[in-house]
Amino acid sequence: MASESGLNGDGNIVEDVSETQRSREEDKEVKKTEKKEEHEKTKTVPFYKLFAFADSFDILLMILGTLGSIGNGLGFPIMTVLFGDLIDAFGQNQNDSNVSDKVSKNRVFNVLDVFKCSELSGWMISGERQAARIRSMYLKTILRQDIAFFDVDTNTGEVVGRMSGDTVLIQDAMGEKVGKAIQLLSTFVGGFVIAFLKGWLLTLVMLSSIPLLVMAGAGLAIVIAKTASRGQTAYANAAVVVEQTIGSIRTVASFTGEKQAISNYNKHLLTAYKAGVIEGGSTGLGLGTLFLVIFCSYALAVWYGGKLILDKGYTGGQVLNIIISVLTGSMSLGQASPCLSAFAAGQAAAYKMFETIERRPDIDSYSTNGKVMDDIKGDIELKDVYFTYPARPDEQIFRGFSLFISSGTTVALVGQSGSGKSTVVSLIERFYDPQAGEVLIDGVNLKEFQLKWIRSKIGL
Repeated sequence: MASESGLNGDGNIVEDVSETQRSREEDKEVKKTEKKEEHEKTKTVPFYKLFAFADSFDILLMILGTLGSIGNGLGFPIMTVLFGDLIDAFGQNQNDSNVSDKVSKNRVFNVLDVFKCSELSGWMISGERQAARIRSMYLKTILRQDIAFFDVDTNTGEVVGRMSGDTVLIQDAMGEKVGKAIQLLSTFVGGFVIAFLKGWLLTLVMLSSIPLLVMAGAGLAIVIAKTASRGQTAYANAAVVVEQTIGSIRTVASFTGEKQAISNYNKHLLTAYKAGVIEGGSTGLGLGTLFLVIFCSYALAVWYGGKLILDKGYTGGQVLNIIISVLTGSMSLGQASPCLSAFAAGQAAAYKMFETIERRPDIDSYSTNGKVMDDIKGDIELKDVYFTYPARPDEQIFRGFSLFISSGTTVALVGQSGSGKSTVVSLIERFYDPQAGEVLIDGVNLKEFQLKWIRSKIGL
């Protein structure tokens, strides 16, 4: 016994859009995607949040890698001290074995090179472990989401693109590049500390270039952060076009839509290309400015160092020690540019993935809450249901629709394409919840059942 409130009558079920309207909807989706690209192009996560999924062993590896990076970074500034002593030893022009012994004993500092091993192993292993964990959690979260999430927020091509591409960027941003950045920072600090200890006057003169270095580096980081996210979003959308076109190649061919698909693909590639050009140009300009300031500072130091040797009693080794220490510390800032670029790209890539991982769906297939009954009879009822699909909120599918199907009855739903036949099944499976009304099984609201259990009782 079954009753159905007019699958074809009185406007209770609104027919699906025509082919022309569908074409217009596709154009709207393209415009919506372009607006989404603009909206998301500057969204990033804080750098510390990249390590949100690190466990205790990862933290231990990062500590080991940090210590190795610091030791490795301090190695070169310390070697400048040895170089200065060597220059002074040559300049003294005397046969003093004590000087030779003193310099040779300083070879003990060469053991700092072993820190390179701990730097690379600590950060690379930790980054690989965390990236693998992020991939696993992202896939697990994707499988947990409700169907509405795939209708509105993502699609197959984007998911595949993020798992294969964005996780690589995230791993790069929290792996070896972090160790390299710490190493360069240690070189910067160590170089200037040694320079001040050896001769503060010459060091202060060379410090006049630091504000210019900082401004160039900050400007470079800002531009890279803004362009990286836009390029990644464009590539993800281009992958979506390819996936949809190849997956529906028969439909595309039947409507001769090949040129339109290529046009849409090229449109996203053009966006990514423009972002890459801006990022590359800004990186080149920033690096050029950094090295211009560094070598101008070097020329100034050579000239002023000569005056200090004549007037203040500085030695040649002392002057060279200061110049090389400051130059080494300054150049470490310029060498940090690839690290800053990797950090910006990783932070932008992590935003959407972490947002998805933290998302809890309204219809949670992993939830263990809800009723689990010993037996189920199978009476199905849709009572005064109002429903629209999340992807098409302006198109009313059901308006006050009611249907009752008693247990053991075979019922066929007949109607035109788009009249809501498959929607009834989707509501019974609880792929979606109605905006109003109830879906009942044996008189119990479907929302009260444990989702995993009730779906196991339905054959589709």
